[in-house]
Amino acid sequence: MNTAISTICTALFAATLMSASAAQAELSVTFIESAPKDRFVISNSGSCDIVSGTLRLELSSSKGALIFDVTGSGAGVEVYQPFELIEGRSALSKIPSVMDGQTALDLDIDHLKSGASIAFTIDVDDTLGAREITVTGSEISGATLHLTQGNRTNSAAFSSAATATLPSRSC
Repeated sequence: MNTAISTICTALFAATLMSASAAQAELSVTFIESAPKDRFVISNSGSCDIVSGTLRLELSSSKGALIFDVTGSGAGVEVYQPFELIEGRSALSKIPSVMDGQTALDLDIDHLKSGASIAFTIDVDDTLGAREITVTGSEISGATLHLTQGNRTNSAAFSSAATATLPSRSC
């Protein structure tokens, strides 16, 4: 009897370990305030590739009511910078178009390999603070990420440390 119970317990333990360590895709996103260009770095920090999805970066829920400032006239203030992809072109199916004052940006991911990154620069302004051209981590907190793959969407919010981690589906 003890041998049967021991065998069952061992099998359950092994199954639990296997499911707990199942391969998972995960995006780590960091916002880096810099002059004159702010930077977003999106890294696949999981153990499997992310295939066929749309990553939406939504600023409207941020504490600083952030916007993208990509032209010299319009919603932003002083310095502006258009969207510039600096890493990960092969991971995207197309380059997004960003309008001045826009609060969301969609990245259509074709294939982002495990360990690979997408990075871009752009100007982000806050619309509430005294220093609109400088965005602190606390001002981006609350901004959200949404990764949609098929009919499934996972979401995460930026912390006051200007980072967000978005788990995705298992491999």
